[in-house]
Amino acid sequence: MNFIRRILGRTPQDSGRASASRHRSHVTPSRTGRPNTPIRESEPRAEPQPEPETEPAYARAAKAPKKPEKIESSADLVPEPSDEELFALADEIATLVPEPDAELETVPAAEPAAKDRPVVAPAPRVAPIPQPKPLLKGQRQALVYGIASDIGMIRDNNEDACFGLHWHSITVDDRPDFGFFIVADGMGGHLDGERASGIAVQTLAAEMMARIYVPMLREFKASDTPTILEALVSASEKANLAVIKQVPGGGTTLSALAIVGNLAYLVHVGDSRAYLIHDDRIEQLTTDHTLVQRLIEMKELTPQEAEYYPQKNVLYRAIGQNENLKMERLIRTLPPASHILICSDGLWDLVDDERLKDVTLEARSPQEACDTLVKLANDRGGSDNVS
Repeated sequence: MNFIRRILGRTPQDSGRASASRHRSHVTPSRTGRPNTPIRESEPRAEPQPEPETEPAYARAAKAPKKPEKIESSADLVPEPSDEELFALADEIATLVPEPDAELETVPAAEPAAKDRPVVAPAPRVAPIPQPKPLLKGQRQALVYGIASDIGMIRDNNEDACFGLHWHSITVDDRPDFGFFIVADGMGGHLDGERASGIAVQTLAAEMMARIYVPMLREFKASDTPTILEALVSASEKANLAVIKQVPGGGTTLSALAIVGNLAYLVHVGDSRAYLIHDDRIEQLTTDHTLVQRLIEMKELTPQEAEYYPQKNVLYRAIGQNENLKMERLIRTLPPASHILICSDGLWDLVDDERLKDVTLEARSPQEACDTLVKLANDRGGSDNVS
């Protein structure tokens, strides 16, 4: 190694003090393979041109001109090696010089320009889509309704019960329209099915009149409208207890709708149905609480097989069956010029949804639509009460 030190312009006495600044004082071959000329006792050469910034810092330091080291004696002078010797020496030194220490800063490769870098779009964040909050607005036209119920062509008595109430006012308060409607179908096969449906409708209507209708007449507040659904559920629970107490063994379906402005509040149990009809479409809002519907949901039956299932009208949830009543409930914003149809299974079991929609939209009034639908069900057999 003394020979290497002499080639590099160093003496054995310099090895001690050079260890701390090894990478700043010794000259190593550049990474490009060109050997650097050892320092001689002569005038320093012209300062070389700076290398591109992409070259490592330790390579730039090696190319910087060095001040001549002090020559201690003539024995330290060595003849200048040839090019072949320098290349061979460079290869030997390259195997002895370790990789630059961490303290020697390296210049990272230049990043591509912004226009050359591929634009990677960040992964979209999946967030739950918030449901639109129902907003109370006034109608463009007054609320109107029709009501009809018929014994049918086979039954001896009508176990259905209906209720309709409409309030429309033109005052300085500009209060929205209010409507309240009920369809209940007494459960066939039970004693006094017609009494069960009648008691349920009367109890529910009386509760809603006391809790919603009269307070709205006195002072209407839009912020209080969410309590309408709570009142519907509470009134339905009282109707359920009234049927259990007054008609033991009786039962009934119940679909009740309250409309305030453009908002519809609905509670439901059993297999009567509520449909929303608008923009030439019909949408079933309620679920049938029947054994056959449950089998369809469990994929035990297909809708085609359900048409001929022997127990298709058996209910698993209804008014009067259990003190702990579970009501289906929803709030819906009504589109302009929309229709809501509430009916018993005596209608929808004989008239398909498309025909229900067409009759409703083609009728000149809701009452004409109700009368036409009852007649249509009777013309197709009238096997049950129709409401």
